[in-house]
Amino acid sequence: MFASVTAQSYLLSPTVRLPHQDLNFTSLFSILHIWKAVSKRETRSLSLNTLSRETKEQLVKMLKGILSVLLVLVTLSSAMGKPDKTTPKKEKRIPQTLSRGWGDQLIWAQTYEEALFWSRSKNKPLMVIFHLEDCPHSLALKKAFAEDKEIQKLVDEEFVILNLVYETTDKHLSPDGQYVPRILFVDPSMTVRADITGRYANRMYAYEPGDMKLLLSNMQRAMKFLKTEL
Repeated sequence: MFASVTAQSYLLSPTVRLPHQDLNFTSLFSILHIWKAVSKRETRSLSLNTLSRETKEQLVKMLKGILSVLLVLVTLSSAMGKPDKTTPKKEKRIPQTLSRGWGDQLIWAQTYEEALFWSRSKNKPLMVIFHLEDCPHSLALKKAFAEDKEIQKLVDEEFVILNLVYETTDKHLSPDGQYVPRILFVDPSMTVRADITGRYANRMYAYEPGDMKLLLSNMQRAMKFLKTEL
């Protein structure tokens, strides 16, 4: 048999070595097959009892070498299967908040209906800001509004706030037209305060970056009306 002849050539030669550079999967398979033949005594020509002490020692050394090589191969295959830790992670996108840049630390209502509910339940005036994302006038007003600490503080403490990039079905929110940007106030009784206006006759509810003091004054008026009229 092939196994017995190969075993004799490996085991009975006193000069047998196991060079790592010549080792491949084919030779490993052959050697393991020999070991199986010897250990199970599948051949009559080989028997562990008939082997010399020197041959047995060579067999033990050879088996130790095989186990060492197999351990190295298993370690390498495990390392190759792991994902590369140096692969750069994909940049996480920051989700757009309801503030749309008008004040990220503030709590904004999502819809007009929700804002009205909050206004009534909290008994606070509602401020509604109409704007467009690509409108230069809206962007300029947004920057001034977000950077004004006094306005941000008062809005946070005393108002329900909503910013919209679309029109609502409530016509009372566009008493002189659907232009942007514009800011209107609604009291908890769901009455639009059309009497709180800006300084422009043709756009009564428009504000510009230089109108932050006027806007702050109008916010205080909305709070005053809340205390005196409701």
